[in-house]
Amino acid sequence: MKIELANGKTGKTLLTVDVTKADSILDVKKKHIKEKTYLYPSRICYKLSLKDKALTDDVKIGDIETLTDGSVLYFKDLGPQIGWATVFIAEYTGPIFAYLIFYVFNTCSWIYPDNEGAPHNTVQNLACACYVGHYVKRILETIFIHRFSKATMPIGNLFKNCTYYWGFSSLISYFINHPLYTVPSTDTQVYIGLSIYLFGELGNLSTHLAFKNMRLLVPRLGLYPCRTGTLSVLSSTWYPVPTTRTK
Repeated sequence: MKIELANGKTGKTLLTVDVTKADSILDVKKKHIKEKTYLYPSRICYKLSLKDKALTDDVKIGDIETLTDGSVLYFKDLGPQIGWATVFIAEYTGPIFAYLIFYVFNTCSWIYPDNEGAPHNTVQNLACACYVGHYVKRILETIFIHRFSKATMPIGNLFKNCTYYWGFSSLISYFINHPLYTVPSTDTQVYIGLSIYLFGELGNLSTHLAFKNMRLLVPRLGLYPCRTGTLSVLSSTWYPVPTTRTK
């Protein structure tokens, strides 16, 4: 049978493709790509109507009761796409270098004009290890643990997300490694902060492992409760604790 692929904004027919009931939406995309070579599957979105949800790649034509010979699928170009894992790695790699710039070059007068050449104190060294360690952990989780329900996202999100992560990491590092940085008044404060940080990081890791195991059991599972979720929140809330006291 034949179905029409129409522009989702104007309703104008773009092309007509031959399909069978055994074909999937992914098969329709591949036929579309033969006509429009700049497209690729993750960039294409089809809907039965402008108000309907996007059809997933694994949906069979024969399973869509309203889709008959001569029916219309509305097409939307999602724009250039980029892999989720690529975005995550870029997000988490940038903060490491952004933080280390101010840590390594803290004696440079062009960064800190009032610098007196004092070496890093123990808390600043510990803060660096904690901050860098956090993002190394996130990179490793992205590579070995995370599973993504969608393969890609709009490439514009890469610049937006990286600006946030890289910018705030630079801001944090600037003040933590500032020559006027004042260490906590007692070592007890440092140890408490470090303990909370480690607890949060381990809790965050356990949450990600729990999510991975749940997704292995139910691959298309999206949102679900998890009793370790509180630990994940603690991690994102508390990991800067050892580094937050400034003059």
